[in-house]
Amino acid sequence: MKSGFAVLIGRSNVGKSTLINNLVGTKVAITTPKPQTTRRPLQGVLTRDDSQVVFVDTPGVMQKSKDQLTSKLLQFIKDSLKDIDMILYVADPTREIGNEEKQTLKMIEPLTQPKLLIINKIDDSRSKMYIDVYRDLGEEQFDKVIEVSALKGLNTNYLKDWIFEQLPEGEFYYPEHAVSNITKEEQLAEIVREKLFLRLRQEVPYSTHVEVDEISNRKDGTLYIKARVLTTEERYKGMIIGLGGRGIKEIGQSTRKELEAMTDKKVYIDLSVKVDPRWIERLV
Repeated sequence: MKSGFAVLIGRSNVGKSTLINNLVGTKVAITTPKPQTTRRPLQGVLTRDDSQVVFVDTPGVMQKSKDQLTSKLLQFIKDSLKDIDMILYVADPTREIGNEEKQTLKMIEPLTQPKLLIINKIDDSRSKMYIDVYRDLGEEQFDKVIEVSALKGLNTNYLKDWIFEQLPEGEFYYPEHAVSNITKEEQLAEIVREKLFLRLRQEVPYSTHVEVDEISNRKDGTLYIKARVLTTEERYKGMIIGLGGRGIKEIGQSTRKELEAMTDKKVYIDLSVKVDPRWIERLV
């Protein structure tokens, strides 16, 4: 038997979460166009015959003001690079190499595990702008370069084959049917947060966190979910709720539609918005 941990690392918005969903074969990580959508390292599991790989999705590396959230996310990334078996470095060839890219490359430079450069978004016509630059980078600093489209699934089977080849011998870390390490409450909270990120603008999404307080099945078969949207300031609370409660209602509706499709059940979501400036301290 073979098993191991493969960490996905890269700057924000390179498509790490989309890629991990594609590799695992189901949605385990939320995805939005906004940076810092991924907060805590999340594990997606793929088992094939006598081999199992645990993918670790990490927040994107960002260079901006040293606020508390960014500092905590950076520490999550550094912690995720410990006790792993390979590094999957995801790059976006529609953007040139900048300071964030250089910072991320510096983080993995001393590591001796197999390193794969995954050039993502090859389906995007803009990828021609910098793809040769990333190819040269791959030849210089990585053991292998594979070009993929996480969105379209191009070359992802080839990618999985390479990953399985690198795995060391070892027992499985998860049961064969497992796809992720997150709990049901965490999954539901993440889906609500995804809808928040998609609807809200500017700095408001980054002030928010979601906690699920209750999941229960009603007698009529309805799945009842009670959750709190936490935000750091009173002014953001009003923006999230919206005029006449329209904002929070739309977030609840879009969450309900996705959950009903996932569970094949009628879903009722009880959403509230609270001000809690200390939620960042509870991120673990």
